[in-house]
Amino acid sequence: MFYREAGQFKTNYADDMAIFPILQDKIGVAVIIAAAFVGVPLLGGSFFINAVMIPFLVFALAAIGLNLLTGYTGLLSLGNAGFMGVGAFACYKLTTVFPQVNIIVWLLVSGFFSAGVGVIFGLPSLRIKGFYLAVTTLAAQFFLQWCFVRIPWLTNHNISGAIEVPTRTLFGIAITGPNAAPEVRYLVVLSVVALLTLVAAHLVHGRVGRMWMAVRDMDIAAELMGIRLLPTKLLAFAVSSFYAGVAGALMVFLYLGSAEPDAFSINLSFLILFMVIIGGLGSLIGSFMGAAFIFILPIVLRYLPQSLGFSVGAATIEHLNYMIIGALIIAFLIVEPHGLARLWQTAKQKLRTWPFPY
Repeated sequence: MFYREAGQFKTNYADDMAIFPILQDKIGVAVIIAAAFVGVPLLGGSFFINAVMIPFLVFALAAIGLNLLTGYTGLLSLGNAGFMGVGAFACYKLTTVFPQVNIIVWLLVSGFFSAGVGVIFGLPSLRIKGFYLAVTTLAAQFFLQWCFVRIPWLTNHNISGAIEVPTRTLFGIAITGPNAAPEVRYLVVLSVVALLTLVAAHLVHGRVGRMWMAVRDMDIAAELMGIRLLPTKLLAFAVSSFYAGVAGALMVFLYLGSAEPDAFSINLSFLILFMVIIGGLGSLIGSFMGAAFIFILPIVLRYLPQSLGFSVGAATIEHLNYMIIGALIIAFLIVEPHGLARLWQTAKQKLRTWPFPY
């Protein structure tokens, strides 16, 4: 068996397939998981958990879904918010029709409805790609948003067309609705995101992920190697839409508490795309970095001037936020297309080899 060792780095096929091949990465991930499950609920206040951590995790999950499609398979999609809406409305319909079933089951099952819709709109991907595929997914975004507004059955004929999240419990503890504690909702969201992130890591490091990356790099060569393009691309659309659907259900049921169809507008699709670009295409950790950066940036811009004694209006902060994000997107696309994830990877390599750079 081919085996080569270079310092502390061991390279063989098994190491290449491993999610965390280096000991330091395993320790770092263990510390982060412990801090997320124990430290944040104990030390983080209700405002921090409800306004920062829960939406960060939800958008990170949505970014992972889009990254699997765009970053790993090379298929650009602008309809991610529409697929999130499918998951949210499906979860609402299921939990009102079958209230006796645990809400966590419906949070996960709702993703399969989004996956089915994603497969339908992914069918043209065999014949078209690039800009034209982006236009197709953009059409899906507008069509789905139209359905959310025009089909009252989805909201049980609610006149406002809004989703009103009912109270549901787990082991006698409310996890959705107005009586659910932020710490409880955070732990549920964190558990779901951690589980689906682990599944995504196994996918991209296994046979499916290699098929996706082969299609991304050169689909004609992948087909000559025996990879069936249509099933591979449809699987990418299905998995990506599944993650988006679960993220949409989590966003409404465990973060917002209620939502209107406008919550799943095209602006949300672009926001998630920006997270993927800034965080890093083809990187799961980049999805978390991009979500953290874009979601936390407005908070920093709001409170940093106040801490320095300056008074900045909300409109100015919003304009600054858009200007910074736009400039960073251009900079990363030109200088470092792999985003923050590549910068983090480079920094880790330098730290591991320090003080011997070669």
